[in-house]
Amino acid sequence: MDSKIRSLIGKLTLEEKVSLCSGSDFWHTTMIKRLDIPQVMVSDGPCGLRKQNCDDENAGVNDSIKAVCFPAAVNMAASFDVDTVRRVGEAIGDECQAENVATILGPGCNIKRSPLCGRNFEYYSEDPFLSGKMAAAFINGVQSKGVGTSLKHFCANNQEYRRNSYDSRIDERTLREIYLRSFEIAVRESQPWTVMCAYNLVNGVQMSENKRILTDILRNEWGFEGLVMSDWGAVRNRIKGIAAGLDLEMPSSNGAYDSLVIDAVKSGELDEEDLDRCVQRVLEFVFRGIDKHDKDAKWDKEAHHLLARDIADECLVLLKNENKVLPLKNDDHVLFVGGFAKKPRIQGGGSSHINCQSIDSLMMAMQWNSKAIWEEGFSAADDSYDETRFNRAVNAAKDIDKVVICAGLPDSYESEGYDRKHMDLPKVQNDIIDAIASVNDHVIIVLENGSPVTMPWIDKVEGVLETYLCGEGAGVATADALYGKCNPSGRLPETFPLRLEDNPAYIDFSTECSEIDYREGIFTGYRYYTKKKIPVLFPFGFGLSYSTFSYGKMSVDTEKMKDSETVEVTVDVINESSVPGKEVVQLYVEADIPNTKVRRVVRELKGFKKIFLDAKEKKSVSFILDKSAFAYYDTQLGDWYTEPGDYRIEICKDADTVITYKTVNVVPKKPKKTVYDENSIYKDIMEDPAAAKIAKPYFDRYMGDHLAPQNGDESAVEAFGSDPEVYLWDTTLRNALNMSQGVLTYKDMADLIEKLNK
Repeated sequence: MDSKIRSLIGKLTLEEKVSLCSGSDFWHTTMIKRLDIPQVMVSDGPCGLRKQNCDDENAGVNDSIKAVCFPAAVNMAASFDVDTVRRVGEAIGDECQAENVATILGPGCNIKRSPLCGRNFEYYSEDPFLSGKMAAAFINGVQSKGVGTSLKHFCANNQEYRRNSYDSRIDERTLREIYLRSFEIAVRESQPWTVMCAYNLVNGVQMSENKRILTDILRNEWGFEGLVMSDWGAVRNRIKGIAAGLDLEMPSSNGAYDSLVIDAVKSGELDEEDLDRCVQRVLEFVFRGIDKHDKDAKWDKEAHHLLARDIADECLVLLKNENKVLPLKNDDHVLFVGGFAKKPRIQGGGSSHINCQSIDSLMMAMQWNSKAIWEEGFSAADDSYDETRFNRAVNAAKDIDKVVICAGLPDSYESEGYDRKHMDLPKVQNDIIDAIASVNDHVIIVLENGSPVTMPWIDKVEGVLETYLCGEGAGVATADALYGKCNPSGRLPETFPLRLEDNPAYIDFSTECSEIDYREGIFTGYRYYTKKKIPVLFPFGFGLSYSTFSYGKMSVDTEKMKDSETVEVTVDVINESSVPGKEVVQLYVEADIPNTKVRRVVRELKGFKKIFLDAKEKKSVSFILDKSAFAYYDTQLGDWYTEPGDYRIEICKDADTVITYKTVNVVPKKPKKTVYDENSIYKDIMEDPAAAKIAKPYFDRYMGDHLAPQNGDESAVEAFGSDPEVYLWDTTLRNALNMSQGVLTYKDMADLIEKLNK
């Protein structure tokens, strides 16, 4: 604590201290004029600046200044490129500086547990590694401009239904490996100015009151140095919140909680030292915002609009390109169908909704081409049927070279505040795709949606381009991809299941219950589908290109390592085609090692790099892997642990498709000590060489006649099978004692346990 802040805390009255720990209104911290403590403004994000026009006294919460809408978080993750995400962060940081906003409220790095979460477009991925890396890149970009970020919504905020009150019930290993991991990566690699705690409860404790997560884990374990603020209206008991490490309640409660906190301090219910720690962090945050503010900052809306177009190019995912229907040729006669072609859906609904300066539509971008025509076919605004426009589109598709149908989800289908009811596109859209595919063999679907949709027509169309919610430059970027001016290089940051029922969270998601059990555990997204070998529509990491890439030599700089060391992985990538393009090199670690003692997923993403390759060019790509690539969270140790064994380091096209691999033997620097007791079983003991040497004489005394099959006793073979040892695998030490009929004594068992544990 610097001397200035220490001095201010000493001068503040109790009432002033309490007031500082709550906003003064919807967007500002509290000012203390008496001590020259200023206020700073925070504002919604993260796909752009949603700043309420505070100069307009009549402006409501939903009124905001004109700004640039960049691609949504799901698009940023689809880029699989941290440099792209950082560029967006830098641009938004410049906008915040010019608009005197100290902190942008984002990014969101909650896990996409189900395709139905209404806010999935605002989150990066189903994978915590990808999500954490994207969040860190965005934070580093924004904060390089002297503007803060608010990493949200911390944590396990994975649905909108009952979001203010539901309890996420998660076992410790799953919490650590999946739902905390993305936040941990972001905090350790970027140190956001603030972290925003979520509305929900986690394992029975309101997040705004969760000392174990907000203080013990976030601050003490991960080393977070900034301020913890509440999500808007997420505080239930501010006294417990302050004691837990919640520094700032947002927005203002107009003093509703202040008197309760003051009384709690006076009565001794709340330690004033806890309050002072919160005040200190609020003051550090405020003065940091003031000190970093550039009063002369300006930003160029047109330049940022063009940047939004460039960023969109990196995020488009080509899902199907049968018969090389794409890219379109300039002399193709093309029919564009769908309301989205003129009124694109470029962003999600809710607090992240940007009041755009300008929006590029696809048909606006196609004005250069006299051979491109448009029929509405269906509205982008809703799911209504209009037979006249439906039939006009189908008839127009009969005698034309190719048809591009712009399909997607209307605003009412997904938004903050509620969850989706299903994964389907509106029926009118599926019907028109079927109808047009029946009269034209060359149909391309352009999708505008914030999360996965079913595609019952997938075998009837030649091309599918997933644009997600691609920001205000979406129209030009989409046209560029369709006509080959841009070579699609995005990859899916989530699995597209064939049907909703295949999703691992299907039974437990968004139920009528206020307690949500995360019964799928660590098997979220592709971790589940690969483990169960369930076919999917498109796997995590999938995406096509107009280029053709192959992989050459793969090498590792060591075949055996301690988990305190690192391994460097190198692989050659070749562009076999005459088309320049970008490839996403994906590295996974297969941790389902032989003789594992814990449940492991088949493979996990542990590295990715997007590289540009000119025609016929070859490049080498390298990754450095440390302990985090191999370890799991051991609840007995209360720490990450690496099982000794052989791990496959895999270069993959996607989560389902392994291209090449190398095996590395990894041993823990400090082997985990096995603790034996009365419930320890024969198999586990005998697989530990040191333990087996000690225990074998005891088991030999117990087993006696059970080993007779090895000596030709046919009756024993009939009773126990040809391998009696298999029959005895699950025998515990106490079983051996009970079944030995006095051959082994309790003292024998106690002596054996003592020897094993030494």
